[in-house]
Amino acid sequence: MENALAVATLVCGLTAFVSTFWVSAHVISAWAGTAGFGIGLYSQYVSATTPQRSLNIIGMVGAFVGAALGIAHGGFLPHP
Repeated sequence: MENALAVATLVCGLTAFVSTFWVSAHVISAWAGTAGFGIGLYSQYVSATTPQRSLNIIGMVGAFVGAALGIAHGGFLPHP
């Protein structure tokens, strides 16, 4: 379970970070970043090995940057 959480954190973080390159994808980056940060915090709590913690930190940093830029570009809801 710990490995799956670490990989999920990394995937959400990378998705959130990469989607910030397009301003119109602010909804994806905001939600993926928020989910990745939450999953990463729980994954860090239950992790048992250093490689899991390394993936968690990389994923959480990407998720935080993605969520912050997603919110700055327009937030959680799409613009009409």
